[in-house]
Amino acid sequence: MLVGLIVVWLLVNFFKDPSEFAAVFLIGLTNGTVYGLVAIGYTLVYGILQLINFAHGDVFALSGLVSFTVLVDWLGVTPADSTAVAVGGILFTLVVVMAVFATVNVTIEFVAYRRLRHAPRLAALITAIGMSFIVQNVGLALYDVDFRSASGLIPRTNVFEIGDVSYTWNKFMVILITVPVLVLLTWFVASTRHGKAMRATAQDRDAAAMLGINVNRTISVTFALAGALAAVGGVLFLTQFNMRYDTGFELGLIAFTAAVLGGIGNLTGAVLGATLIGLIQAFNEGLAWHAPGSDWTRSIVFGILIAILVFRPEGLLGERTPEGA
Repeated sequence: MLVGLIVVWLLVNFFKDPSEFAAVFLIGLTNGTVYGLVAIGYTLVYGILQLINFAHGDVFALSGLVSFTVLVDWLGVTPADSTAVAVGGILFTLVVVMAVFATVNVTIEFVAYRRLRHAPRLAALITAIGMSFIVQNVGLALYDVDFRSASGLIPRTNVFEIGDVSYTWNKFMVILITVPVLVLLTWFVASTRHGKAMRATAQDRDAAAMLGINVNRTISVTFALAGALAAVGGVLFLTQFNMRYDTGFELGLIAFTAAVLGGIGNLTGAVLGATLIGLIQAFNEGLAWHAPGSDWTRSIVFGILIAILVFRPEGLLGERTPEGA
């Protein structure tokens, strides 16, 4: 009944103002791709360690702030510069912060999680929460409470315009960067030696070790990938919105909800869940006819999380496993 009511609400909004509906849909799709980058980081780590790395959202936020330092303070890129300069600066910043935060995430795994690998899961969970506060306070110490943004660097001219519906370059850039990153990640996990080692370790860590796979190195590679994806998300978020030290707390929870919705441990599911969450948020905040509004966004998102955990804990694309497996 609830799903039916939502579908009716969406159809009424579509027929009342198709242009507004299409514009909101594109916004939700753009935001969902950013959430997807963060959600994949959660799902990669959970798939291989069965650990919810709550520090991941804060790594994302810190990467965005460091991106501001590289892009604006070091490179000096401003909205007055040409598009080529801005794009070149963003791509250079991506390379730098991906390398830095891949290293940061590997360090977090080595310092905080490695010794707890055979400890009760509660110990690792509490440690993850502690690391979240540590990373968040590092961001606060380095960047204080002020917001940073680089939203004016990419032109807001139209990529296309159909009737009253337009899509601007600053949003399309998110798609242009995210899609190749996700394709490259899929190829890495499916086809490379390290990717096969990751899948084997996720399936059975002890059996993988007996077959000669270096489990510690494989887990480090997984954390490096998650940190690099968080950095890409941080750069893209910085070019769209304001960021500060605690931005990662809420966005991390949204991305975690997206990973659970799609099926945590499933890369395709993480992208699907993030896209759905982005659309749900956009429709709730952007549609005119009887939309609850932005004040209800958090309640709706976490209501979805509770409903998924109660009625389909394996998520949309996840596989149901025996209790304790």
